[in-house]
Amino acid sequence: MSFDAAVQERKNELRKQAHANRNAQENKDELSRRIVGAFMALPEYAEAQTVMFYIDVRSEVRTRHDLELALQSGKRIVVPWCNADGELELFHLTSMEELELGMYRILEPRPELRPLPEKQVPVEELDLIMVPGVGFDPRGARMGHGKGYYDKLLEHARKDTPLIALAFECQVFEEIPVAGHDVFMDKIVTEDRIIEGRGRR
Repeated sequence: MSFDAAVQERKNELRKQAHANRNAQENKDELSRRIVGAFMALPEYAEAQTVMFYIDVRSEVRTRHDLELALQSGKRIVVPWCNADGELELFHLTSMEELELGMYRILEPRPELRPLPEKQVPVEELDLIMVPGVGFDPRGARMGHGKGYYDKLLEHARKDTPLIALAFECQVFEEIPVAGHDVFMDKIVTEDRIIEGRGRR
């Protein structure tokens, strides 16, 4: 088996384990509020003007409850959505009313608003990126769903833009296998701690 194939196999095993851990996590709402609260208390958040929040799906750390608060913060809040080509585009969110349940019951920007020029945000304008993920390790290595949506987006982010992941403790593993193109997080915020990752140094 080639090195890449071995990495993929190990990742698939960890991905299954991480999903099982996350699905079994109790008190998701309460822990999510604690995690997002810690994220919004970071100096990186205070300094950022344009912040990307992800909108939670399935058993991810829940962000939707705190989006309203973020919208009142005076910051420019941006959320991603997935286009027909499987790429993430960025939407300037000003009200929760601009969101609706789309495919797979995922909360996303209303289709008629997406093409509006004032709603489109280039990734280079983000001062801080909140990143979801399936599994992480203490170095800041991240494992997503394996489709590469976020990898593509993060490739184009400014080098000085902090990448901060949200995760439950049960999603943090001793080591996630990495390939050459994998991007490390600057920080991972869990319900118990803030892990300092390697970032993109």
